[in-house]
Order: sequence, then C-alpha cells, then structure tokens
Amino acid sequence: MAEKAAQADAWGGYVPKRIVLMGVSGSGKSSIGRAFAPLVQACYFDGDSFHPQSNIDKMTEGAALKDEDRWPWLKKVGETLASGDRRVIVSCSALKRIYRDCIRDVAGSGVVFVYLSGNRELLASRMSSRSGHFMPEFLLDSQYADLQPPEKDETSITVDVILPIEIVIRNIYEKLQSMIRLSVNTALL
Repeated sequence: MAEKAAQADAWGGYVPKRIVLMGVSGSGKSSIGRAFAPLVQACYFDGDSFHPQSNIDKMTEGAALKDEDRWPWLKKVGETLASGDRRVIVSCSALKRIYRDCIRDVAGSGVVFVYLSGNRELLASRMSSRSGHFMPEFLLDSQYADLQPPEKDETSITVDVILPIEIVIRNIYEKLQSMIRLSVNTALL
C-alpha cells in the first residue's frame, strides 16, 4: 500500500501523502499550495472553498467564526485528505489543536501539518494588498488569539513565511524530506 502511494515527485524525492498547509490568514496558504502541489504531484484544494456560505457571510461581515461554525468545514477538509490514494494538499487555518485533531480523526493516519508562521505586520500587509478575499484584515487579531501552534507530539513542521515564496516552498520540501527520512511511519507516504 505504501509503495503505491509513494511516488517520486518532480524533485526526485518523496513527500507525505496528506498535507495541510495551516496558519492564520495572509500566511500564504493558498499561494504556496497552488505553487507547491504540481512540484510534488499532488492535488491541491483551497480549504476556503469548503466553507458553507453562512461562514463566508459571517467573515465578510467582520464576525469571527465560532467553533460550532468550523466543525462541518473541518470535517470536509478531513474527508478530502482521506479520499483515494492520491497525494493531497489542503490549505486550512487549523488554528487550534482540537481543529487539527478533528481533521486527523476524519482523515486517518498520515496527516502532516505544515505551519506557515509569520509576524503580524507582514501578514497584515499581505492581507491589505489582496483583493477579492472575504476575510477582512481586522479579523487577523482574532486568528492570532485562537492560534495554537502545533506541539511536539503532532506530526508537523514549521516554516517561516518572511522569505520569497520560492524559498519558502524549498524550505517546506526540505523539511518534509527530513521528516520522511527520520520517520518509520509508512502512513506518511
């Protein structure tokens, strides 16, 4: 089973089969996901597209989501990760440990969280310069208030997003390669 899913990527290495790009708004989840997925022969899904319209309406109106708003969305993220034998990358804020646990419970073993970390000023600047996104910049503080970075017992890596996207992607790839080399968990492949 692991051999079937473990196909070499465009760089000749291997990355985990189920990856969640996580972090607060403006951390580059969507941009990185769209650029990274073809390099590692993965299907990319923007987690924002899984939000029900009621969630999008709340955020557009400037209201932060509550946990009960997020559960159906998180379940959909987990279902997407679990679908089939293909390599999948999903962008999803996954701010709290309980959210990541929900995704893992639905998706099964082998989910790796890539925490895209950045300082508030940088991410606020990115948010203010983008157009067509429903998440207003002033909700960034509520996301930082909810943020619980992955803990040591979670299968995750952390990458700082201050550098240009090409370098961030290379850093993600190299850290995932290290994780695979050090892991005895074939579910990651």
